[in-house]
Amino acid sequence: MPLAPDELATIAARTIAHYSASAEPFRDGTRDHDVSQNIHALLSAIEGDAPYDLLDVGCGPGRDLRTFTALGHRAVGLDGTPEFVEMARTDSGCDVWHQDLLALDLPAARFDGIFANAVLFHVPSQELPRVLKELRATLRPRGVLFTSNPRGNNEEGWNRGRYGAYHDLESWRSLMTAAGFAEVDHYYRPAGLPREQQPWLASVWRAC
Repeated sequence: MPLAPDELATIAARTIAHYSASAEPFRDGTRDHDVSQNIHALLSAIEGDAPYDLLDVGCGPGRDLRTFTALGHRAVGLDGTPEFVEMARTDSGCDVWHQDLLALDLPAARFDGIFANAVLFHVPSQELPRVLKELRATLRPRGVLFTSNPRGNNEEGWNRGRYGAYHDLESWRSLMTAAGFAEVDHYYRPAGLPREQQPWLASVWRAC
């Protein structure tokens, strides 16, 4: 049975509240995470000459915004957690938009690439087609979307105070293709481990 509007609002509010309540520990715990493989995957797939206009969806405290800026790109952040928005603005110096994933308001054809690292799994499956199309619409022609999500067997629900939807590769491919993207690459993380020890599915997609 589809989730009703009030249920979707509760999912967004409770998930954001979870991050708000743990904003400082989250920043401290993720500050040194190495996502250079993911950043390279996005940047290497973008066509044309750098610097690029990039949107970091679910930017959190701003760690990756700082990296994109240090590499010479023009980065904008987006997050639904007010504490993260303020942290990211302060720490990165970038423009950071305070927007809920389920109520995006994005400019058309604004970005060369979107970095959605560990965030889109919070979108309920029934809303993903709409959200993915909204992300595609804010990309320029042949723009690139990078995603990384904890993988699963297409189950969803509450997990330690956060709502999550955990897709396998086939399900994710179907959703992305239906939203107007063509697959560039995919891989599992952390690198160099047996598949059962790689909980993250990363993928790169081009708007077509």
